[in-house]
Amino acid sequence: MRVMDFGAGTGLISSHVAPHVKNIVAVDISESMLQNLADKPELKGKVEIVCQDILETPMGETFNMIMTAMALHHVEDTSKLIQRFSEHLASGGLIALADLDKEDGSFHPKGTEGVFHAGFDRNELQVLLEKHGFTDIHFFTAHRVQKEEKNYPVFLVTATKT
Repeated sequence: MRVMDFGAGTGLISSHVAPHVKNIVAVDISESMLQNLADKPELKGKVEIVCQDILETPMGETFNMIMTAMALHHVEDTSKLIQRFSEHLASGGLIALADLDKEDGSFHPKGTEGVFHAGFDRNELQVLLEKHGFTDIHFFTAHRVQKEEKNYPVFLVTATKT
């Protein structure tokens, strides 16, 4: 199984998934984050590093699965990203996207650079996924982040490309 970890960062998700798949293509726009990922001994030989903005420059290959964790809210054009995910997935391929439920904007400190969304409304995201050819869409609360006095739900949505 060929897997893309979009917004791979330092490889938190890749580290857990790598033992279960043939290889992972870790995609991020931050060279320093990807270098941290590349330095992890458990990922040697299992992860290919790609420092590229796939919204601007698609990769020209397909994957069986695309996963991402806490990266969607850092991408301004969510519709274009979901379109790119669809283009990069083989027919019958799966996506697993984890991110914040819609929140009041307090998860990140005011003025934090690179944050374009205060989470996502699940119904709106489902419509977007359907628009770009995804079916069998399922949401559930995968985690909760506790910050000071607030609790921020993190959803996981899985879907299949038709």
